[in-house]
Amino acid sequence: VEFVESGGGLVEAGGSLRPSCVTSGFSFGAYDMSWYREAAPEKERGLVVSMTTRGGTTAYAIPVVDRFIISRDNDKDTLYLQMNNLKPEDTAMYYCNKRWLERRPEKNVWGKGTLVTVSS
Repeated sequence: VEFVESGGGLVEAGGSLRPSCVTSGFSFGAYDMSWYREAAPEKERGLVVSMTTRGGTTAYAIPVVDRFIISRDNDKDTLYLQMNNLKPEDTAMYYCNKRWLERRPEKNVWGKGTLVTVSS
């Protein structure tokens, strides 16, 4: 199992980014997928937004509602996150993974993430 995130960067407040996550090693289309973010090292990695196998979306981080749009391309095994009207508080490392993680943290594989930095 592998996740390769890319597409982050430095942007001014109000700007946009579109990170992507290429996956391999599992049947991507058979899993609900999510974006997570970690605001600082050692802080909890929180769930941002998820998409079901059928394309249903659930936003968990209230501040991203109406600003972040998740999408997926099952033919390319790739997950996307359209980030609009970015705010300084969105600054974090962003990761993708399955929506339903293993109970034991050491069993979950993570990619290196992609860093999003929003300047005020």
